[in-house]
Amino acid sequence: MERVGIDDAAWKKVLSLPVIVAALGYFVDIYDLVLFSIVRVPSLKSLGLQGQDLINQGVFLLNMQMIGMLIGGIVWGVLGDRKGRLKIMFGSIFLYSLANLANGMVSTLPAYAVLRFVAGVGLAGELGAGITLVSEVLHKSVRGYGTMVVASVGVSGAILANTIAANFDWRNAFFIGGVLGLLLLILRISVVESGMFRDMEQKQVAKGNFLALFTDRNRFGRYLDSILIGIPTWFVVGILITFSPEFAKALRVTGPVSAGNAVMYCYLGLVFGDFASGLLSQLLASRKKVILIFLVLTGAGVLWYFKATAVSPAIFYLICTFLGFASGYWAIFVTVAAEQFGTNLRATVATTVPNFVRGMVVPITLSFQWARGQLGLERGAVAVGCLCMLIALISLYRLEETFHKDLDYFEEYL
Repeated sequence: MERVGIDDAAWKKVLSLPVIVAALGYFVDIYDLVLFSIVRVPSLKSLGLQGQDLINQGVFLLNMQMIGMLIGGIVWGVLGDRKGRLKIMFGSIFLYSLANLANGMVSTLPAYAVLRFVAGVGLAGELGAGITLVSEVLHKSVRGYGTMVVASVGVSGAILANTIAANFDWRNAFFIGGVLGLLLLILRISVVESGMFRDMEQKQVAKGNFLALFTDRNRFGRYLDSILIGIPTWFVVGILITFSPEFAKALRVTGPVSAGNAVMYCYLGLVFGDFASGLLSQLLASRKKVILIFLVLTGAGVLWYFKATAVSPAIFYLICTFLGFASGYWAIFVTVAAEQFGTNLRATVATTVPNFVRGMVVPITLSFQWARGQLGLERGAVAVGCLCMLIALISLYRLEETFHKDLDYFEEYL
């Protein structure tokens, strides 16, 4: 087994400009991604909605954002393999920065929905492009550290989002996100393209064919399993955290619970979870073992969430923090997806996989809405959560270990 430690020279590579820029891009990405969950109630109330519409229209707007991410994931992924990783990092952040600025000026629900869709398309390119670039510029013995840095810095964007939303009007919170994104574009000018991609440009090889993921049984299996191992994370964020005020009321929490604080504490846990999972994957020299550990922790966190009846808001937020930590295998999960495929499909996979997982919020929320009507709020959520966990465990079992895998190769397809 090769050495998985890291010396000073390796740290300099891990903390190089491509890694830092990818981390900051994901930071702004997460800021916008969770901002809607934080400002859902005040923004919809300012548009004249109230009561049950705060949930129903909130689900609708969240789904519009996620559908945009599904479409954007395909578009940016294909362009990433055909035009370069850097180009999609520029294009995606430019699009969602403009969408954020416009989102701060909406006055109707339809306009809100359109702009959440556009923002979703823009948001779709950041994480996959960043992970692909980092995976290709770092040696295989330390690339887990690089993705650890990207994820740990990135998810802390949620903490900033909650801080901004707590101190500014929801419209100004969107404006700030747009400005942060445009400022980041200036920093990206100095970043160079992946050497693996530059080498691929000189060769006659098919690249960026999204449909090729579905034309071979083995390739499709790897792709589908790469998606499904991530869905428990978005069950936690999309259901338990986004609708935490409603669950807190049903669980008879002794004081008020805000979605903004729940998101902040969840993502605070994610910061440490992503750091811990990345470090642990290096120490254990395994991605699969770490994902299994964190899936088990997620299951324990969900159980704790629904067993905590009549607790104080402080205890409820502690549970949200633990759920965030347990869900903190996000960067490892995306890294596994990137490592499953050759250079000519890597950006397509690494960009579409996390967005398809995010897009799974649509069937997850629809399933939750149906199960809530059949079983009630709490039992409906538990049923959907158990299904998500079972699917993830089966998919993880079927995937190959990729820690020591050399990424400089091509997928063969017509």
